[in-house]
Amino acid sequence: MLKLILERDRALAFPLYRRYWLASFASVGATQLITLGQGWLIFELSGSALQLGVLGAAAALPNILMTLAGGVIADRFDKRYILMSTSLTTTCLLSLLAWLDLSGHVEVWHVLSIAAAVSLISGLDWPVRVSLYPQLVSRSAFMSAVALNSFIWQATRMAIPAAGGLLIAATDTGVVFALGALGFFVMFAVIMSIPLQHSPPTDSASALEQVREGLSFIWHQQPFRWLILTTFVGMFFSQSFNQIMPVFADLLKSGETGFGYLLSAGGVGSVVGTLMIGGIHRHRRLGRIMLGGAAMAAMAAMAFAAIASAGNFAAALVAVFACAVFASAFMISSMSVLQLAVPDRLRGRVMGIHTMGFSLMPLGGLLLGAMAERLGAAPAVWLGSGLYLAVLAVVAARKPAIRELDGRTLSESSAAADESAAADESAAADKNAAAAK
Repeated sequence: MLKLILERDRALAFPLYRRYWLASFASVGATQLITLGQGWLIFELSGSALQLGVLGAAAALPNILMTLAGGVIADRFDKRYILMSTSLTTTCLLSLLAWLDLSGHVEVWHVLSIAAAVSLISGLDWPVRVSLYPQLVSRSAFMSAVALNSFIWQATRMAIPAAGGLLIAATDTGVVFALGALGFFVMFAVIMSIPLQHSPPTDSASALEQVREGLSFIWHQQPFRWLILTTFVGMFFSQSFNQIMPVFADLLKSGETGFGYLLSAGGVGSVVGTLMIGGIHRHRRLGRIMLGGAAMAAMAAMAFAAIASAGNFAAALVAVFACAVFASAFMISSMSVLQLAVPDRLRGRVMGIHTMGFSLMPLGGLLLGAMAERLGAAPAVWLGSGLYLAVLAVVAARKPAIRELDGRTLSESSAAADESAAADESAAADKNAAAAK
């Protein structure tokens, strides 16, 4: 990723993207804080792995249900006003949760209800965010924008959970929720200051027809179909072990501070994975590298579960780190492939569907939580990650469109698209100038 930042057309060279990117640190950092706080508060109130899974479902299902509609809304309506509304509403919900917690009135159903409401709003917010790139950067900077956006998530995952764990140990989870509300308010204030143009859609199709068009595009384009499917399976069955991380922290006898460190180790690994993949996006064996990274992530998750059950905290940190390195490498490279190939008019819908994968991770926690109650935490992770490995093996063996993806071809196609877009813009400018005379 460092290489991408230094390129001539790097995303940070665009002032609007730079302002948006800096503001995103506040809201994404807030998201990491509330994820940490909600998980620990639920475990404190209930002591149940299953309740952690229910929290994951509450944080995922509304998001998934809204995402399809959110993609259509992102393609049809003013993105600036949407982001302002979602940020301000989330601020109010987190402020309510902070008050309930600090006043001593909080109950499990409060946490679950507010998590579900925030999830519903995120289902609208995320597709809008990932569809903003054409207004903020040139097409040649998409890879850089994707990597930088991921860097925000991974950098905050690296620092926020450890700091949040220490903060919870020193104060209370209510303070964490109050800081989360502040982070979303900062995002609201900055979005107000960013001028974004809204172009009303020329497509007269209904919202349902537009959703169907997005799904049809994914289904009939092999790279989209199989990359999104692989992402969904990995998030639901393997990476969802993060949702029941308080259980592993309890097995390791590390408390809320150790819980924060475990999440932060994953954040550090994700940053390293993002940096590693920065120079690989043009590799001729990009498809094999992606699938290999996904397989290594699944095996590292299985190793973590075994190590945590044995009570070795230091080795558990290393395993979480390794899992995040490989998972991040897969996610960044696959998302970049999709961003480069999707038509602009479908971007909100298609990338919105892709972001559903992030919601499947906490939802998978419901399955893993239920399995952990019956079988134990480690066997639950082994079964889920084993299924993911089986799916990856099938894709690698039977889907050459994924296995043989060539990063050089994608880069050349992107450059050609940039030249075409530049020519169109130049022709439009000449036409306008002639009309003005």
